[in-house]
Amino acid sequence: MEVQSSFFIECYRKLISIPSISAIDPALDHSNEILINVLANWFNDIGFKVELYSIPNTRNKFNLLAKTGNGSGGLMLSGHTDTVPFDSSAWQYDPFVLTENNNRLYGLGTADMKGFFAFVISVLHNMNIKKLKKPLYILATADEETTMIGAKSFSQKSQLRPDIAIIGEPTSLKIINAHRGYISNIIRTKGDVGHSSNLLNGINAIELMQKAIHHLMKLRNQHDKEHYGLKHSDLIINFGHIKGGDVVNRVCSDCELHMDIRFLPNTTINNVNDMINQILLPIKNNWPNRIIVEELYPPIPAYQCNNNNLFIKKIKKILNKKTEMVHYCTEAPFIQQLCPTLVFGPGSINQAHQPNEFINMSYIKPTHDSIYKIIHYFCN
Repeated sequence: MEVQSSFFIECYRKLISIPSISAIDPALDHSNEILINVLANWFNDIGFKVELYSIPNTRNKFNLLAKTGNGSGGLMLSGHTDTVPFDSSAWQYDPFVLTENNNRLYGLGTADMKGFFAFVISVLHNMNIKKLKKPLYILATADEETTMIGAKSFSQKSQLRPDIAIIGEPTSLKIINAHRGYISNIIRTKGDVGHSSNLLNGINAIELMQKAIHHLMKLRNQHDKEHYGLKHSDLIINFGHIKGGDVVNRVCSDCELHMDIRFLPNTTINNVNDMINQILLPIKNNWPNRIIVEELYPPIPAYQCNNNNLFIKKIKKILNKKTEMVHYCTEAPFIQQLCPTLVFGPGSINQAHQPNEFINMSYIKPTHDSIYKIIHYFCN
């Protein structure tokens, strides 16, 4: 289909210009209300019925559902409205100005994933939605980058049951039907404060943490596998942040480690938590009440969509692509509570959460074409 490039670029530019950062730190966190209202006006203008949902226990965050057509089934196109925080000193471009250079569009959210809404709006702008015979839903969610509370709350309350949902995360236009789950924990060790000249009478929290890390690395190594000469782990454990102690001549009394764990779809959150508790049990037994494991962020289940589903088979045929699995997380485990769900969108995940985030302009035409084909099939 033909793309009205000026309309598309202006939509893209508007979305990128609106800060909608989600962060646990209140100083960095933004409401997504302005962006949601912009999307609401656009979908209203096209002829959609628009509903906004204020999300309780958030800093003024909203979900949006735009819908057209009647009956059951149909298609849902879904995406999140938030971005991660950014370090301005690492950016060559203004994060809130869509900048074209070297056949790329730069800006915070160009790939992950405000740009997806610009594609959807552009495609719909060139369609007569009154001719659609089955429902089309557009879902815009809040806080995917932190708690995923937008997708969680929507899936818990919605009665919608489309035939299929597509989440437009940057997959390089590959069809994703599975990804790992995610757990993030804080491990705290407690030592005895004291003078560094008298180590025999106390326990050093840093040394206790070293023992915990050693055990966790043993767990990770137990899950290492090798297929076709390539090593991978069924359980990816990353130690992302650690702090402990204050001065060199004092025994450390407190140490804190932030770690995350990514696990395959055949493993549950409870399975992983049981493995963590079991591997740390010897330390807990030897040093009672000195090691504590707490949740850092809410966990995300692993996700897998059945390739044998009729609608999944149809998507693969329409796009002439096979399905794949990825290691990063999306809202798919929650949206799939409503209907079969795939992840498919423009841009590369390698650009997500990076300074000078961009999407290559070579994605523009194939993305428009793919979205048009998907809507045309599932809504006609």
